[in-house]
Amino acid sequence: MIRELRSDREVRAACGDDDLVVWAAQGLRGGGRAWVLGDAVVAGCPGVSRRDRLAVWGDVSCAVELVRHALGELGATYRPLGDVGLVREVTAKLDGLEEDGEFSWMSLPGDALAPAPGAGAGVGWLGGGAEPEVAALLAAEAPQSYAVPGEAGVRRWAGVRVGGVLAAVAADAWSAPAVGLLAGVATRASFRGRGLAGLVCGWLSWELVAGHGRAALMVDDGNAAAIGVYERIGYRRRRLLASYVSG
Repeated sequence: MIRELRSDREVRAACGDDDLVVWAAQGLRGGGRAWVLGDAVVAGCPGVSRRDRLAVWGDVSCAVELVRHALGELGATYRPLGDVGLVREVTAKLDGLEEDGEFSWMSLPGDALAPAPGAGAGVGWLGGGAEPEVAALLAAEAPQSYAVPGEAGVRRWAGVRVGGVLAAVAADAWSAPAVGLLAGVATRASFRGRGLAGLVCGWLSWELVAGHGRAALMVDDGNAAAIGVYERIGYRRRRLLASYVSG
């Protein structure tokens, strides 16, 4: 029997504290909801990282029923995502679902990071007055970034300046109570190759771990340079597949 989960604690217990599911549930705030059936859990929330996302975890047969139920409750705008094999099987078994694309989820447990990397290199939080500079940097160097200043769920920006020029940035965006999310990473072209993205991301990752217990991010599989930066910080990679309701 499908049961709706009513607290963040219940979600974490049901999915074995899986960081993707816990993040997608968003602490059951802001429209977040979650359900369990047997050894499977789904959790979703509207507008997280600019999508209505539905994380899928656990046994395939139970997950199929949960995804069907959740889409009926939440609507066809929600996109199931989870481990490649699981979501591929769920998508194949549900009429109207189509595969969208693969990407990677990378997570950083609270015990995997040394304190305050980047702090001695001038990395820190940027004030609200820096948002026009951040927006210009993203427009020039990372125009596909989901995180931009002023977007709902984008909380604050970290960055580093070189000679007074904003050289690299990253955002605390769409973080859940128990999983901080890193997004909006960009480095000015003239400053690439100096390790600035690693400094900013390392410092922000430490802040996220300190505030939420762990950190995570999403990255395109083809972005080998970024994946290398995150792995050097200590992030662990997990391949995901997303699907969508066609028509």
